[in-house]
Amino acid sequence: MTDQPDVATVAALDPLARDLGPFAPKPTALEEGVLEASDSLWSVPGVDAGYWECTPGRFAATRVGYAEVCQFLSGRVTVEVEGEEPVTFGAGDTLVTPSGWRGVWHVHETVRKLYVIIDDAAATGE
Repeated sequence: MTDQPDVATVAALDPLARDLGPFAPKPTALEEGVLEASDSLWSVPGVDAGYWECTPGRFAATRVGYAEVCQFLSGRVTVEVEGEEPVTFGAGDTLVTPSGWRGVWHVHETVRKLYVIIDDAAATGE
C-alpha cells in the first residue's frame, strides 16, 4: 500500500477509459491466457480501493484475511461457490466476498470492476 492521507478525493470521470497499466498472467488461473491488470485509487492501512480488469477464462479465488466488495462496470462473469448455484454478474451488479470465501470465476467477456478490499483487522478494529 502507498502512503496517502487519511482523507482523499479521487475522481474518475470515465472508469472504463482509465488505463490500468500492463496486463500480467493471473496467478490462480485454471487455464492459460487469463490476464489481469489493476490500479489502486486510494489506500490506507487495512483498506484499498481501485479498479481491476480480467480477460476471459477461469480462475480460482479465495479471500483469506480480507473481505472484498466489488461493483462490476463492464463485462460478464459467472461465479461458482461449492454447494451453491452459479451466479452471473455484469455491469451494475455488486458482489460481496467475505473473509474465508472461496470460489471459481468464469470470465465470459473481459470484466472490469471497482473494488474495495478490507482486511480483517480493519474490519474488526484491531
